[in-house]
Amino acid sequence: MVIQESAENYLEAILMIKQRNGEVHSVDIAAELGFSKPSVSVAMKNFRQNGYITMDEHGHIELTEAGLEIAERIYERHRLIMALLSKLGVEESVARDDACRIEHDISPETFEALKALYEKL
Repeated sequence: MVIQESAENYLEAILMIKQRNGEVHSVDIAAELGFSKPSVSVAMKNFRQNGYITMDEHGHIELTEAGLEIAERIYERHRLIMALLSKLGVEESVARDDACRIEHDISPETFEALKALYEKL
């Protein structure tokens, strides 16, 4: 399953907000990602149509099984890459920014190798 980096960022943000706040609304996503509410609304419509989220009449957003699978994969990559870079002495803010870029482009094989390396450290 291949989706664009921006879509992965949205789904990851939904997961993170849900974990932090217990519920997610479009305004939360806009604030988290620094996007306009209209841009987020368009993205949420596309995610609903593609089966990645559901939204109730109160605007509560939930990830579907397909959306959650993508969000968890990206979030796991982010956390591990950030932790690995931090262990190597990279400043936290740089490690966070670099992890955000790397998490989308790394192959599953390379990620598994990094995961194995991290576990050895």
